[in-house]
Amino acid sequence: MASASILTSTKKVLGVAEANTDFDVDILMHINSALATLNQIGIGPDAGLMIEDDSKTWEDFLGADPRLNLAQQYVYLRTRVLFDPPTSSWHAINSINSMIDELYWRLSIKREGESWTDPTPAVVPELETLIVVPVNDLWGSGGI
Repeated sequence: MASASILTSTKKVLGVAEANTDFDVDILMHINSALATLNQIGIGPDAGLMIEDDSKTWEDFLGADPRLNLAQQYVYLRTRVLFDPPTSSWHAINSINSMIDELYWRLSIKREGESWTDPTPAVVPELETLIVVPVNDLWGSGGI
C-alpha cells in the first residue's frame, strides 16, 4: 500500500472511479489540506508535500515506517468529511469526526515519542527584566 498513489487510493475509498477526473480538483484540495495538517504536527517530509496528480505515493509522504499507516486513514476520513459528508444523521458525522480526532492524537503521540520538543520557552537572559513604562509618561505628557 505504501507505493499506492495518494490520489488514486483516496478516490477509491471515496467511491470515485480512477478514470473519473471530474472531482479531482476538489479531492486534491482536501487531500492537500489533510497532508498540511499532518505536516504541522511533524508527520511527513519536513518541507511538506503537495499533490497535483496521481504521481505522489504514500511512501513519498510517510516514508517506509508502517507505524504511520494511520495517516492514510486520517487523510481518507478528512477528505470524505469535506468532499462528501454523510447526510444521514448527526451521529454519523460525529462518529467520523471522533475517529479523525483519535487518529490525529495517535499520530501526534507517535511523533512526540520520537522527536518531542519541550513547549516551555527558553529564558533569554537579556529579556529577563521587563521594563514597564506607564502610558501617561509617553502619551499623557506630550512626550510622543
